[in-house]
Amino acid sequence: MSAALGSTARTALGTVRRTALTARTALLVAMLAAVALVVPDAGPASTQLTLVKMDRAQGVALDTDVVWILGVGSDARPGEDMTRVRGDALQLVGINTRTGAATSIGVPRDSYVSIPGVGNQRINAALYYGGPQLLGETVGNLIGIQPEYVFVTRFPFFEDMVDDIGGITVRNPRAFSDTYLKPKGFRAGKIKLDGYGAMAFARIRKSLPAGDFDRSANQQIVLKGIQAQIATRVSERGFIESGVLTALKHMHTDVGPGELFKIAQAIAQVNPKKITGCVVQGGYATIGGASVVTPYVDQARAYGDDAREDAVISSC
Repeated sequence: MSAALGSTARTALGTVRRTALTARTALLVAMLAAVALVVPDAGPASTQLTLVKMDRAQGVALDTDVVWILGVGSDARPGEDMTRVRGDALQLVGINTRTGAATSIGVPRDSYVSIPGVGNQRINAALYYGGPQLLGETVGNLIGIQPEYVFVTRFPFFEDMVDDIGGITVRNPRAFSDTYLKPKGFRAGKIKLDGYGAMAFARIRKSLPAGDFDRSANQQIVLKGIQAQIATRVSERGFIESGVLTALKHMHTDVGPGELFKIAQAIAQVNPKKITGCVVQGGYATIGGASVVTPYVDQARAYGDDAREDAVISSC
């Protein structure tokens, strides 16, 4: 990251904190700030998150109401390129810069769809075949909304972030467990999660009644928990600044500093009371010997049509 970018980021972040961030913190703070509040500011930086502008996007135009960002949890193992493996968590998030509303449309990772230039595959394979650009296009084709940006992060980095902000509190709609990730499981009701617990909560699917669909809904629950925890700490001196500067240190992006500041402004305008979210549903099938989700395309498009202009989904 260049010195100019670092200087611009510090100036911009100071302005954001003095204005909107002290008043409003939203679900998507996790995407550009909270996701990186932990890595010590010493030693060589490693790429732990990537922010890519879609080729046909012209950047954040704040004279238009809604900005769309695709959030992706990369399933990369150590040494693998996080942007060229199968994506895991997929959430298309819209931010209304005029009203402060935000919405998240969850897409099960095993959704069987047409990937441009590849053919029919699980949707998360688009990241492997064509990186963030192809994944953004594929998700956009399903929902009918093309994201302006694609944001990718590694799960270990996510775990550290949750620990650093002091863990999160979520409301779990059902008790569940997993033999490998969480043998003792999660009880129903209000629970506290550390970094590992948040990761497990967001990734377990086989023991959930609705499998991939419930997992996507749980990912949205975790994001809301992150937002709520940050809201309790946002006024602490240096909390947001240090987090975002660390994110910049560990981020690979083709987005310039001015545009990053505009994205931060858009995020800061979200009102936590105006957050909605739904998960694209579907059926199950076995294709080529693999278990896949056959998404309800009409429902996915209905969510997109409902949220496109105002970042609000009226009902799931």
